[in-house]
Amino acid sequence: MSTEVEALKHFYDAINRNDLAVIARDFDPAIVRNEPASFPTGGTYRGIAEVQANVTKGRGSWAEGTCEPEKYLVNGDRVVVYLHAWVRMKGATEWMGGRFADGFAFRDGRIVEYHSFAERAEACRWAGIEDGEEA
Repeated sequence: MSTEVEALKHFYDAINRNDLAVIARDFDPAIVRNEPASFPTGGTYRGIAEVQANVTKGRGSWAEGTCEPEKYLVNGDRVVVYLHAWVRMKGATEWMGGRFADGFAFRDGRIVEYHSFAERAEACRWAGIEDGEEA
C-alpha cells in the first residue's frame, strides 16, 4: 500500500473518531482545500489552519455517523477516494447519506490539494483516472 493511501486512511480514521486535532498530520503548510458551492461548507480554504477549521466545522455538524472510504484510486501524485457518508446531523432524528469522492494531490509525501466532488466521475477526470465504474 502506498504512503499516500496510508496517510488518507489515517485522515478518514481521525474524522470518524472525531479526533480532529490530528487530521492535519499529513497536510503541507500550503494546502488548498476546494469544496463545491453546493456543499454546506463550500468554498476555497488555504493553509493548515483554514483547512482544519473547514473539516472541523463540517464534522462538527454531525451528531453521529461515518464517512467510509470504499475505494482508493492512485495516479502518480493524485489519489481519488470513493466515499460513503452515513450521518445523523445535530438536532435531527433522520439519518442521511450519500456517495461522493475526494481528490488529493501529494508533494513530498504531504497533502497539497484536497478537493471534494459530488460526482465520482468528476474526481476521476481531475486526477486523470479512468475507473470505468458508474458510481
